[in-house]
Amino acid sequence: MTNNKRSNELVNKTLAPLVKPGLGYNLVLAVLAVIVLVGIFSYTGQLRQGLSVTGMQNQVFWGLYITTFVYFIGISLAGTLVSAVLRLSGQHWQAPITRIAEVITGSALIGALLMIVIDMGRPERLLNVFIYGRIQSPLLWDVIAVNTYLFGSLLYLYIPMIPDLALCRDRLEKSVSSTRHKIYSMLALGWQNTPEQKERLENVIKIMSVVIIPAGIAVHSVTAWIFGMTLRSGWDSTILAPYFVVSAFFSGVAMVIVAMAIYRKAFGLEQYFTVEHFKKLGWLLVAMGLVYGYFNFAELLTEGYKLKGHEQEFLSMFFTGQFAPHFWLFFLSNVLIPLFLLSWSKTRNITGITVAGLLVVIGVWFKRYIFVIPTLSFPNTPTYYGFTPYSPTLQEISITMIGMAGFVLLIALFFRFFPAIPVWEIADDLDKDSTISHINSLRVR
Repeated sequence: MTNNKRSNELVNKTLAPLVKPGLGYNLVLAVLAVIVLVGIFSYTGQLRQGLSVTGMQNQVFWGLYITTFVYFIGISLAGTLVSAVLRLSGQHWQAPITRIAEVITGSALIGALLMIVIDMGRPERLLNVFIYGRIQSPLLWDVIAVNTYLFGSLLYLYIPMIPDLALCRDRLEKSVSSTRHKIYSMLALGWQNTPEQKERLENVIKIMSVVIIPAGIAVHSVTAWIFGMTLRSGWDSTILAPYFVVSAFFSGVAMVIVAMAIYRKAFGLEQYFTVEHFKKLGWLLVAMGLVYGYFNFAELLTEGYKLKGHEQEFLSMFFTGQFAPHFWLFFLSNVLIPLFLLSWSKTRNITGITVAGLLVVIGVWFKRYIFVIPTLSFPNTPTYYGFTPYSPTLQEISITMIGMAGFVLLIALFFRFFPAIPVWEIADDLDKDSTISHINSLRVR
């Protein structure tokens, strides 16, 4: 098969789902949209009645909303690691999965900001954060960091897409509506695939890769400092910032694996999302998992050895108390089972690696839950002693699903209208492979 045929096959395979995504894909979009609409309906009740419709109260003032916010912040590091870090390190195998990682990053950050707005009892006062916010507050640091990272991530997603937007403009003119074609043309910025344009694009991508890495690390560090700057048991730790960064890399890679498996099957991209991609991401997940496990061990050992303040009661809740099911579910699904699946040769395949990634994606949310809630359950004043239970209401769960289902819906909608893989980068690799093969054949002759 010649390179021209391979390139045409790549283009046809990638653009076909944009014209006819299939009944199943549209059905998934509809289900996700219904879940979001149900959550929005519940949220209108919260707007009328306030946060009293949730399980939060004066002491446990953060619940599912902030848990999910921290969860989304963690997942958002997927694009930074899988795309920017590997791109700068000279890796080329990750090219087919960079767009999935970057879309996950943008969608997760939008979901995180949405959960912050939902958590506000008076969302109309959001501008007060910018008008009257104090620069000494880690909360303001987080607002600035998250918005900066979101802007940078969306820009980092858009710039490498320009050649593929031009491809959609040129190849889909007769297959899509005139409005959609105009959008492709506008976003393509007059791209003609000239050598000068390609050189300029690659230089901009390199610059953005350098910029986005410290921005990603900063947003996770600042989010950790919101908790670490307090004196509460469970949060009073100096390792929270690097711990959050490692956790974000861990969960981000897992989310990329899951999304890659779904779109590999949904769009028939087996030729481009290969077994090797899964194995390499699997080993990356192992490395992050070992470091993540070490941080968890160091945290529990330090707290358990000193047992200052409420530490003894705090830790007993994890091992045998109210939060034991969440803790052991996290421990099994985030550490033991994934490492076993990824390390054993018989399960180190697409199915085993995908299951490991899915377990991590689920387990990390439970870790965020037992990070946020138990600490607030203990009083922080000397005049009152006692544990305050927290139980989310059905309305609170429904509203949280705006973020969870909305996150998936954003990703699904994006790939309904834009290519799931960077066609131009893969085509360039095909050209290089074809050139090398041709040179080798001449040498043999």
